[in-house]
Amino acid sequence: MNWSHYRFRSVWDLGSTPAAVYAVLERAEEYPRWWPQVHEVTPIDEVSGTARFRSFLPYDLFVTARARRRDPSGLVLEIGLEGDLEGWVRWTLTPRGEGTRVVYEQEVEVRKPLMRRLALLCRPVFRANHAAMMRGGRRGLAAYLRTG
Repeated sequence: MNWSHYRFRSVWDLGSTPAAVYAVLERAEEYPRWWPQVHEVTPIDEVSGTARFRSFLPYDLFVTARARRRDPSGLVLEIGLEGDLEGWVRWTLTPRGEGTRVVYEQEVEVRKPLMRRLALLCRPVFRANHAAMMRGGRRGLAAYLRTG
């Protein structure tokens, strides 16, 4: 087993329309406004940028992200990642009542040397760190959409 490989899936039910949610999610440079663990997003060009994020563990992760799929009619966003994490992230939105179900999927290989050295021992802590980040994102996005 590769202890540095992770697959994550989170489901968020939000009270806003899929179009409103998609419009926020496609503007990655604004994530730091609503996602507390996303500290910085810097656009490089129309389809890529760099990001720095941190949850409760005392280290930052740095990635370069590149849009792989932007499908506003299909309500799917997919981003490729390189850097401390290599792999992909996908947002899939579906209408749910008067709101939206958001499915976040991520498959990555950790490249940050310290995390690779601690992969076996700290895997449960890394997974908990990711879960905390996702809870912060869901709460932040819901609040941002309400005040938006």
